[in-house]
Amino acid sequence: DTLGDGGRAILMSHLGRPDGKRNPKYTLEPVARRLSELIHKPVGFAPDCTGEQVKAMAAKMTDGECLLLENLRFHAEEEENDEGFARQLAALGDLYVNDAFGSAHRAHASTEGVTRFLQPAVAGYLMLKELRYLSRAVSNPVRPYVAILGGAKISGKIDVIRNLMNVVDTFLIGGGMMFTFFKAQGLEIGNSLIETDKVDLAGQLLQVARLRKVGLVLPADCTVAQRLENDAPHHTVSVNHILPGWMGVDIGPETVKLFDNALRAAKTVIWNGPMGVFEMPNFARGTRELASILARATNNGATTVVGGGGTAAAISSCGLEKAVSHVSTGGGASLEFLEGKVLPGVAALPAA
Repeated sequence: DTLGDGGRAILMSHLGRPDGKRNPKYTLEPVARRLSELIHKPVGFAPDCTGEQVKAMAAKMTDGECLLLENLRFHAEEEENDEGFARQLAALGDLYVNDAFGSAHRAHASTEGVTRFLQPAVAGYLMLKELRYLSRAVSNPVRPYVAILGGAKISGKIDVIRNLMNVVDTFLIGGGMMFTFFKAQGLEIGNSLIETDKVDLAGQLLQVARLRKVGLVLPADCTVAQRLENDAPHHTVSVNHILPGWMGVDIGPETVKLFDNALRAAKTVIWNGPMGVFEMPNFARGTRELASILARATNNGATTVVGGGGTAAAISSCGLEKAVSHVSTGGGASLEFLEGKVLPGVAALPAA
């Protein structure tokens, strides 16, 4: 506890995409007020993140005080990883702690540039937790190891599948991306989401899985709707009986059973991507039931890791974020880590 030990904490972060310009819609001032409530201490708020006024505010801090800087992305230099901007940030402190895993895949001034001018630079507790769970899932999993992949598109998961193909025992595929695999198998998919330019790739991935004896389980049934609206007419069909004019919006009950059976013996599970259009209550059942299955697997001793972004929002909406081993705070960062990429914000921390 930096503040409890008499430290002086200067916090910096970003919010939204203000495109390098000051925008009151994205001010962090409400964050300072809410943080003050959470830590039961006053939190100062700087009207900018660099400049003479901010330097003066930092210099006036006393032991145990906390200061939050204004949105870093009000300056284009943040995302440009500008050296001068990074130097100004570094000049405010004596040591640097990065606890923002969700931004670790970006080489920005506050994540990578600042470490060149401020040492020691170390990982925070949340960052260490993220790296511990994700590293275990990528390089040293307890088996059987199951990866569940969903979400809208296969294109965002190609490199994840390729990298994990060397590690996992079984893939479970759901979400909109399943229809590209179905198309590769020659099935009728109606008006379901399709990435036409990825159909051949999906077929190749199915073939590679067979050759490497990696299980790749596709849904047996799905919920189909006449249009993408919660109150649209919908029903469940076998994946072999999707009719023209209908679109797939969720996995079906037989698929839930199929996935449940595949997960019963699992010791390591990683899940990235919802199973359907979970934002619409009528199409959220598959995602909700899968979240319950993961909670049970965790209770039975499995290590379960849920990717950030939409998947984190999905499991949170089920109230089960505390029932799994770890919910990542980084959507893009967790995906890039699973792809085997080096995250600039992590690589910049010698002690990580």
